[in-house]
Amino acid sequence: MGHALNYFPAFFDLRGLRVLVVGAGEVALRKISLLERTGALITLVAPEVVPELAARARGGHLTLLQREFQAEDLDGARLVVVATARRAINRWIASLCEARAIPVNVVDDKEASRFIVPAIIDRDPVLVAISTGGSAPVLARRLRERLEALIPQRFGELALWLRELRSAAGERLRDTAARRRFYETLVDGAAARRFIAGDRRGAQRIAQQLLGTSALSAPPAGEVTLVGAGPGDPELLTLKGLRALQDADVILHDRLVSAGVLELARRDATRICVGKASGGASTSQEAINRLLIEHARAGKRVVRLKGGDPFVFGRGGEELQALADADIRYCVIPGITAAAGVAAYAGIPLTHREHAHSVSFVTGHADKNGVEPDWRALAASGQTAVFYMGLARLPVIIERLLTHGAPGSRPAAVVARGTSESQRVVTGTLDCLAAACAAADLESPALLLVGDVVALQARLAWFEPGESDEDLSRSA
Repeated sequence: MGHALNYFPAFFDLRGLRVLVVGAGEVALRKISLLERTGALITLVAPEVVPELAARARGGHLTLLQREFQAEDLDGARLVVVATARRAINRWIASLCEARAIPVNVVDDKEASRFIVPAIIDRDPVLVAISTGGSAPVLARRLRERLEALIPQRFGELALWLRELRSAAGERLRDTAARRRFYETLVDGAAARRFIAGDRRGAQRIAQQLLGTSALSAPPAGEVTLVGAGPGDPELLTLKGLRALQDADVILHDRLVSAGVLELARRDATRICVGKASGGASTSQEAINRLLIEHARAGKRVVRLKGGDPFVFGRGGEELQALADADIRYCVIPGITAAAGVAAYAGIPLTHREHAHSVSFVTGHADKNGVEPDWRALAASGQTAVFYMGLARLPVIIERLLTHGAPGSRPAAVVARGTSESQRVVTGTLDCLAAACAAADLESPALLLVGDVVALQARLAWFEPGESDEDLSRSA
């Protein structure tokens, strides 16, 4: 479940329905200009009316009651917009609407409104609504300005053309998935580009050719895409990874993939959590492999979404081996690995000409056969060692490093929930880091970074998490 929404985004069909507007100034004029295009039956109540609204009333575009508002004016109204200059009157009307369960918008009064009117990009019938929940209208307008430049003017005409193709597509392509892929190919390919460029005939020719080949072709084979979700911050997801999430039919995701990343996926995609939890319920690797193969063989586009990068302690190689053995088509979209992302957000460079000429990524626990890493090499100076999943074994890891030659004065840090708004950083030296982390009561996921570069953190830290008032960078 994602974060709470203050408003539920929706579009009302107001054709033939009575909408009441109270107030007849310039603000009301702007609202009515938009409402008129919906086919609503508009009633305007105000003692004084700007000339343009009076002219529209004379032309029969709306019903004008040139007097003060009366409670009976709400009878039969399905939507109300209040735009008078008197706050007390506005609040009173809003309370009457609330008692009758009529949605009401009080202009410039978010608290009194049951709905708000967003900034709109109009490519009729394509409408893009942008809202900041009434918090920052100027920000919504600026975002609209940027999107206006990105969305072609013929986008609405393109939508109408695609609607015209629905009948033929429905007759030729009986399978829902086949129809969806037909439209995706149209929108993502040359047909849409031709149409937007003004070549409707060329676009139509491509669509007919594609429709013919789609109807004759066998159902598409399923495929699996391994996608690196990055270390947590959803904005660190790659553009290619975002497109894969938008196209996926099924998403198998790790437990640690952030809710923000999952929010970017296609809404109707099937989502299956296959995460592994230390000491808790887990999905075995064999079961994950079976699910990937099962859904791909059913013709689905499957995304295996992994925290960080699939090939860095993500068992991506094992899953590809299983897919290759099953003759399933696959591809890999790398992600920002946790070491790179977390270190960057903590202000700890992994390499530095004066402090570290190499970096090692190490799992914090022994492998399934009990084989330990080369502790002597990890304890050597002039490098950075990054331990994944090392918080639970932090005292053991430190003891191994000290035993194999690392000095107790070597800088080290633990970064918990890196790149997120709850990121916490504990820095210190090997001889006192474990005690500092215990006192800080850190929770996984966390990375341990060991090396002289950690000493730079106090000066280079830049990321300021937003959920805590305390100093999240603690020196041991």
